[in-house]
Amino acid sequence: MVPEVLSARRLAAVYATGLLDSEPEEGFDDLARLAAAVAGGQRAFITVVDERRSFWKSAVGPGLGGGGPRCNDIPDSPCQILIATDKPLIVDDAVADPRTRNLAAVRALAIGAWAGYPIHSPDGEVLGGLCVLDDRPHKWTEAQIQGLGILARSVTTEIGLRQSLEHANEQVRTLQESLLPDVLPAIAGLDVAAAYLPSGGAEVSGDFYDLFALRRGRWGAVLGDVCGKGVQAAKVTALARYTLRAEASRHPSPAMVLDRLNNALIDQQGEDGRFLTAVYATFRTTPTGVAGRLCTGGHPPALLYRADGRIQEIGQPGTLLGFAPQVHLADVQFRLGPGDTLLLYSDGITEARGGRGPASRYPMYGQEHLSEILASCAGQGAQAALDRICATVQEHTAGQPGDDIALLALHVPPA
Repeated sequence: MVPEVLSARRLAAVYATGLLDSEPEEGFDDLARLAAAVAGGQRAFITVVDERRSFWKSAVGPGLGGGGPRCNDIPDSPCQILIATDKPLIVDDAVADPRTRNLAAVRALAIGAWAGYPIHSPDGEVLGGLCVLDDRPHKWTEAQIQGLGILARSVTTEIGLRQSLEHANEQVRTLQESLLPDVLPAIAGLDVAAAYLPSGGAEVSGDFYDLFALRRGRWGAVLGDVCGKGVQAAKVTALARYTLRAEASRHPSPAMVLDRLNNALIDQQGEDGRFLTAVYATFRTTPTGVAGRLCTGGHPPALLYRADGRIQEIGQPGTLLGFAPQVHLADVQFRLGPGDTLLLYSDGITEARGGRGPASRYPMYGQEHLSEILASCAGQGAQAALDRICATVQEHTAGQPGDDIALLALHVPPA
């Protein structure tokens, strides 16, 4: 076995692709079929080579794709030559050519003529090859060889794009997680839970929630939705979350805190400003449950499920935040008794559709449906209620909600 096959850097690059032992994919199969057509071969392979085998990510042509083994051993494969030389391997007669005549693959695959180009990782390590073979010996033309080289570079580009996308998605997940609390604090006498459902894609969402302690036994709970996605939305989310915490420690009124948040958004965003909606509540636990105040700034009202089965909307319509210097905001008092649940949510859930097309065919999830599901979770606790709501949204949208969804629930356990 050539030493280059066992190179630690090369093997690390191979494993980083995530292609080993993966299922065939149309994108790679299309490139392999095109290679066979361009080079005039009967069969084509896209291979990824680890320390012991040449794995066929794509294998097209007669006798291939029937569910049999999708690899051969490295000592038997011409791919070891691609890795050792990092150059094309063009063989007109595989049985006669001294580079290939002793390889078991030549007999096992009945190779007459063989042409292959190395494929690379983004940092230049040889991952394997794009190879075309024919049953009979023949001379490959210059046009066929050049075409195969172009397609090999296309395979390299495809692998690089996939890794770049995965890296971007990982960065998005990390940034998104940094904008949400790792865990919610425990509050004596209260059951709390939160949930977040991303819409998908490589952009940071503007949905956020938070639950934090205030002075004198009080607590603050907020859920917001920043207009748009991406880095700018992440900046606004971070500004909103930390401004809320700072102002909440100074002002007991939720309306006053949201008013101060509005000022901060106006002052710091400039011409590229983005607005947001938010619902913010302060509360304290009592011997009989929870007493608090709540304010909404352009946000859907909170839903309060009573233990007796009633559903109430809590919150007066308020002005969007960050849109204009003057806002109209009002506090509303609320109380939770044993068995009651307060739900804060973003409009991504009520506006979630079951598909694309006319509203009559793909209706929105809707607030009425949300209320029904919340009521059906009576006595199950905050986390069970959110799990149930999330499951019904995923079912309604076939796992593809059109917008991000954030939920925060406060539940007073039954006496």
